[in-house]
Amino acid sequence: MVSFMNRSFGFSAASIAPDRSFPRADHVDLDRYMRDWYVIAHIPPRITKTAHHSIERYRRNGNDRIDVTFTFRKDGPDGEHKTMNPTGFVVPDTGNAVWAMQFIWPIKMQFVVSYVDADYQTTIVARERRDFVWIMAITPQISDDAYAGLVERVRQTGYDISRLRKVPQQSATAGMQSTG
Repeated sequence: MVSFMNRSFGFSAASIAPDRSFPRADHVDLDRYMRDWYVIAHIPPRITKTAHHSIERYRRNGNDRIDVTFTFRKDGPDGEHKTMNPTGFVVPDTGNAVWAMQFIWPIKMQFVVSYVDADYQTTIVARERRDFVWIMAITPQISDDAYAGLVERVRQTGYDISRLRKVPQQSATAGMQSTG
């Protein structure tokens, strides 16, 4: 029954890895990638379409498992604080750039590190379906030039950038309390 469900909804293990033509980082150093990432902009799932102060926190749990804590404020800067805790599973032979992200068992969704800069300061996480995308940085704000360059990468990946939403973030001095 599970394999039937997985095939019918497109979440089988084979469908997690994108086609070779879909842009992804050649190699992701998981130890360097494990940190807090501020969501600068996104084409979001419905649940986070009004999110403020979104932060993804990645922590390794073994060789191929990633524990994630995603926090945000719903509907505004003082909105209800929300937390999600999906688990990422690194897909073998993808240079650590493709993860199967599990929010509820047994469904796993594709999560592709499409880009990470050489200094691990900015990243783009995408999906081959081009339904969701996240531009993230290790700081709550980035320069206009850096943002424009990342948006251009998202456009080159085949996304409709008119759907991209900037996520309001607190200033670096205000900060949010880390949960990890």
